[in-house]
This record gives sequence, C-alpha cells and structure tokens, in this order.
Amino acid sequence: MSSVPPPQTTPSQPVAASAPMPARPPDTSDEPPWPVWTAPAAVGVGLVVGVLASVFVAGIGAVLGAKTTSPGVTLVSDIVFDLGFVATALYFASAQGRRPRPSDFGYRRVALSVAAAAFAIAGVSYYLVTAIYSALVNLHGTDKLPKDLGVGTSTAALVGAAIFVCVIAPIAEEFFFRGFIFGALRRARVRVAGHNIGTWLAAIETGILFGIAHTGSASAQYLIPLGFLGFVLCIVRWKTRSLYPCMALHSVNNSIALGYNELHWNGAEIVVLVVGSVAVIAALTLPLASRNTAPAPAS
Repeated sequence: MSSVPPPQTTPSQPVAASAPMPARPPDTSDEPPWPVWTAPAAVGVGLVVGVLASVFVAGIGAVLGAKTTSPGVTLVSDIVFDLGFVATALYFASAQGRRPRPSDFGYRRVALSVAAAAFAIAGVSYYLVTAIYSALVNLHGTDKLPKDLGVGTSTAALVGAAIFVCVIAPIAEEFFFRGFIFGALRRARVRVAGHNIGTWLAAIETGILFGIAHTGSASAQYLIPLGFLGFVLCIVRWKTRSLYPCMALHSVNNSIALGYNELHWNGAEIVVLVVGSVAVIAALTLPLASRNTAPAPAS
C-alpha cells in the first residue's frame, strides 16, 4: 500500500502563518425542522381542536345523563383538550416534508448530572421568584382545577385527578410548549449588538403562552408565576437539549402543589406522589429517547 509523504519545507520556502480560526457558529443541532410560522398556527388550530373535542365530550356526557360540570366529564374534557394540542403539533411537524423524529421534540437522553443540575437550578429559581412575587402581591388562594376534578369527592376522582395533573399534563404540555412551540420559535434569528437573542425571545414568548394557557384552570394572580415557570422550562430544554428534565420538574411542581396546597398531605405522602408520577412519566416516554444523542455542551 503506497502513501503520500507529507510536504517538506525548506529554509527557502517561508512557512505561511496559520489563518485565524473562524468563530464557532451557534449550536443548532437540536433545533427542529419546522418553520417559525407553525408555532402561532399550532396555537390557533390547537385551541379550536381542543374546544371542539371538549364540547363533543360534554355532549356525550349529557346523552349519558352526566352533568357537564361533573368531575368525570371535566377530567375527560381536560384530557382530550390537551391531546388536541398534541395532535395539532404532530400534524404541523409532519407537514414539513419529512416524518418528525422523537428527538426533534426533545426526547433525547441526557447525562444524569446535567439533568439534575438543570432541574435544581431551575426549581430553586422558580420557587425563589414565586416567593418574592407572593410577598409583593400577597398571593393567596388555591388552584381551580383540582376542585373541578372533584379530588375531595371520591377516591376514583382523586386518582383520576392525580394521573392527569401529575402525569398527563406534564407530558402533553411539555411536548407542545417546550417540544414544539419553543422549538419553532427559537429558529427566528434576532440579532442585537451582534448577538443572536432569538432563543431568549422564544423562551419569553413560550412562557407567556404557557401562562395564558392556564387562564381557565388557575386564578389570575397565578398566571405570572406560571409564565415564569414556562420561561424557566424553556431554558432547561435549551441547555440540556432534552425534554426529560422539563417533564420531571413540571411533574414535581404539580405533585407538590396538589399534595400540599389542595390535599394537605404529609411529607411522606407527597414524596410517594412525586416519585410515582415521575416513574410513570419515565416509563411512558423513555422508550422514545434517542440513544445516539451527544451530551449537552458546557455553557
């Protein structure tokens, strides 16, 4: 096997100075392929689909003799409402020329140390800001949703509410907001003083949408903290390239809120709810994870 020897330099041949390394472009390897315009389109279409699906469920409930405000009808309506947004996101993602992959939405394996650090920093930031906001505005009251789901009426209603609030909602909402909406919006390149702030703007916009989406289930005074949570979850999604820490933090927050604020459980009971909810989410979504995902870069 022949080989070509490296070029030789002689004193009569000056060595050219090495060219400066070009600036490394921003890492966009985890950005999805769907364009920016699909984000507002999915919000509008998803709202229509969700409302129509909820009306359909209410109609079936009425035919069966159930009140539209009964916990069972409310639970099914809420589930199909969230699934309507999921279906809408899948539709727009699939209409862009190729079948979307789970990794496009953030189903990527991430190092446990990276996930834990992001989870801890985001969680502390959210609860700290919420505590300051609560002190400034005298935040009080409870969430409307658990009462609408009848958590105090029966064991079956409690189980159904816990599954929806702590498992289904974190999966569906993270898929739609952090997996689809944030992914589309961050493709916009907005440069200020030579820096691309598109991702930060996308996180702010997604956080606002996330807060507004809870208008019907949460008191108005909670919408600002929820909007900030939506923003923080976007940063977690961006820095870890994974949806898993986002779903975990979302589920833990909902579990604590349900167990402590609504049910007044003790610490052990809340821990069981937290661990059980996160375990179920992991069992349902980990099979979707991309096994060949590169670790998140240091930042």
